[in-house]
Amino acid sequence: MSVRTTRTRLFAATTVALAALALTACEGDEGTDTGAAASSAPASSAPAGEQAKPSTGGSDSDGDKGTDGANGSNGSNGSDKSGGGSSGSDSSGSGSNAGSSTGDQDDAEKPGNCSASDVKITATKVSRPINHLLLTATGTGSKTCMLPPYPVARFGEAQSVPPVIEESQPHAVAGVGPGETAYAGVRLTMADGSGGEPISVGTLTIPFDDDSVAKVALPSGVHVDSKLAVTYWQTGIDHALEY
Repeated sequence: MSVRTTRTRLFAATTVALAALALTACEGDEGTDTGAAASSAPASSAPAGEQAKPSTGGSDSDGDKGTDGANGSNGSNGSDKSGGGSSGSDSSGSGSNAGSSTGDQDDAEKPGNCSASDVKITATKVSRPINHLLLTATGTGSKTCMLPPYPVARFGEAQSVPPVIEESQPHAVAGVGPGETAYAGVRLTMADGSGGEPISVGTLTIPFDDDSVAKVALPSGVHVDSKLAVTYWQTGIDHALEY
């Protein structure tokens, strides 16, 4: 065998051996990669396992909430507090009752309406204004009483009572205590004769709210016409004779 032939065969054998080594190395690398991939799989599954834990933790959290909910039964204490509030309402109710009682007491202390027996009414002629009469109501009772707004005067046998002069209405109804006085004016006739022919009257009666009646003595020579009118009860003479 020649030297050249021997070298050629040796080279070929070397080439085959190198190829086998290269193939073995590649397979080793693939195995390593596969192993790495295989080893990495459990690593990735571990976070998945960790992610599964929060769901359990979530149930724990829900459980905590459930516990808080149980503590929420303390809300019944809130109901008790509201119950305390209701007792507060009862207290305010007591206050209202107290206020009502005070109001009743105040009403009881207010002056009542006058009766004919509580006052004495007199009638007096005046020089000015002409054709006027002054009525004076004097308290004779033991306490203050309130007069009617104006005297519902009935002169003689008249079927009607004279109207009240609205312009004379005071700010408040007049009252009289023991010895105190109030006044009302009576326009008997119109000075210009517009009230027609005057007629003579000799009696005067004034009823009160309780149906009692005061009889008032008239001075002599009292005449009235169709313009007869009275004022409201006043606390001063000047206001009574102003109209």
